[in-house]
Amino acid sequence: MFVRSSKSGDGRPSPSTHQPNIFDARRPKTPSDGRAGAFGGSGPSHDLVARLLATKQTSGTDKGLFGSQSPTYDGAYRQSLGLLGLAVAMIFFVAPVDADQGISQKIFYFHVPIAFTAYGCFGWAGWKALRHLWKGEEGADLESYVAIHLGVIFGVLTLVTGSIWARFRWGHWWVWSEDQLVLFLVLYLFYCAYFMLRFSVDPGPQRANLSAVYVLFGLVLIPVSFAAIRLAKQLIHPVVFTLHGPNFGGWILVTYCIAQVAMLVLAYTLYQLELSGKRLDVRLRRLREALA
Repeated sequence: MFVRSSKSGDGRPSPSTHQPNIFDARRPKTPSDGRAGAFGGSGPSHDLVARLLATKQTSGTDKGLFGSQSPTYDGAYRQSLGLLGLAVAMIFFVAPVDADQGISQKIFYFHVPIAFTAYGCFGWAGWKALRHLWKGEEGADLESYVAIHLGVIFGVLTLVTGSIWARFRWGHWWVWSEDQLVLFLVLYLFYCAYFMLRFSVDPGPQRANLSAVYVLFGLVLIPVSFAAIRLAKQLIHPVVFTLHGPNFGGWILVTYCIAQVAMLVLAYTLYQLELSGKRLDVRLRRLREALA
């Protein structure tokens, strides 16, 4: 199809304006939907491509292969940043300075929420692994993988913040004789080895099943690591929560609760962001396979 053009003086179309309009090219019809498959062809592979490129409405969070992010995610980003800003303000300007530890006690508001968030990520990964093995839930393996990835990130932050706190409070970066420290390190290294196992197997059902079984074995280490803090003989690691409740109150408790919520919301936001990217990678891979 050619665009309408003005004629030159001798009645012939002007060459400069007589150009094909590639955006108005008509595609051949097909019996299925009146259009050809993706990229002008037809057949099973092109139908698959068409489905991958089509808009996908899943819980209001996905808008197709190249669609935009859900407004829910944008709201989570803003809430995460807002809560983190509020938590930092509460930590340094509202929460009182500890009379014994001084300013170094402020790292408690980072270390403990990060540690509980790491436990939460590992626990969520275990739940998704169980759903994969028990129910065969689609996408559960990918969700478990993303949760493990975030758990490892928060795990290394737990080790770093704990070491800094220990150095300023007790004069040691690390004490190998402390069971609670070593057990958390074992838990962290166990989940680091998860990636070695996962990527040593080709993608497919076998990789998903082996990864899920490995994650479920790791769940045993979570309560052991948590209980070690209470069973330790040398209480280098402080016990801030008991069966009777927290060992602190007032603005310290309020600040901690805000910091904990902020860390959980941050983990949720990062989880959704990475999960969206991984799902997009899966669709792009299927698209390449369909076009091959």
